[in-house]
Amino acid sequence: MKVTDRWYSERLEQPIGLARWGHYGTPVLVFPTAGGDAEEIERNGVIGACWPMIEAGRIKIYSCDSVAGRAMVEKAGSPEYRMWLFNQFHHCIRHEVVPAIRTDLGGAETPIVTAGASIGAFNALAVLCRFPDVFRAAVGMSGTYRIQRFLDHRFSQDLFFASPLDFLPGMDGEQLEVLRTRFAILASGQGAWEDVDSSWDAGAVLGSKGVPNRVDAWSEEWPHEWPTWRRMLPQYLDELLPA
Repeated sequence: MKVTDRWYSERLEQPIGLARWGHYGTPVLVFPTAGGDAEEIERNGVIGACWPMIEAGRIKIYSCDSVAGRAMVEKAGSPEYRMWLFNQFHHCIRHEVVPAIRTDLGGAETPIVTAGASIGAFNALAVLCRFPDVFRAAVGMSGTYRIQRFLDHRFSQDLFFASPLDFLPGMDGEQLEVLRTRFAILASGQGAWEDVDSSWDAGAVLGSKGVPNRVDAWSEEWPHEWPTWRRMLPQYLDELLPA
């Protein structure tokens, strides 16, 4: 039930990997944490936690390498390069990863659910807001939605277009109308290393533009760690998707 693929992306100017678990069901694209690869969620038990839904044919989970996040963690190149890479990463998702998922689905254009934890939540929300024509919902877990502090507090046009909290306030027209038919869940624990205020900030920006969302603040017993995300993801996918 597991398939992996890898190709060279002209947009990223480097390779990207994609993994899939499941035979059929609603496609769910899970972004890794900042430095993670496509199989990080399997190594950390998230696939196991979602296995009943996978086995029942309710979902097919996909995950890709965190190319931009890894460059950010490793401080590869200049801050401007890293910001450029985030913008390019999202275009790679839309124009390379999404077509690969659709091919795997036999050509079906079923809207995709996105999810992720930490920087993965940033990417999940970003692609939902940038490309609501192909994504239907986002599950952001322990999200870090303003990433300038990881980029030497620099800013650029690339980061503006990659960051939903920056580009959403000025969004209008058809893209916003479609986005208003989508839904974002922004969940965060309040334990060690968590920043629930980041989720409240994102929810406020979404709400100001009429984008349906819900912020779920979990208690202090839930830290910024994999056990939290193993508990959150299957719970929210079960809520979002039909039995």
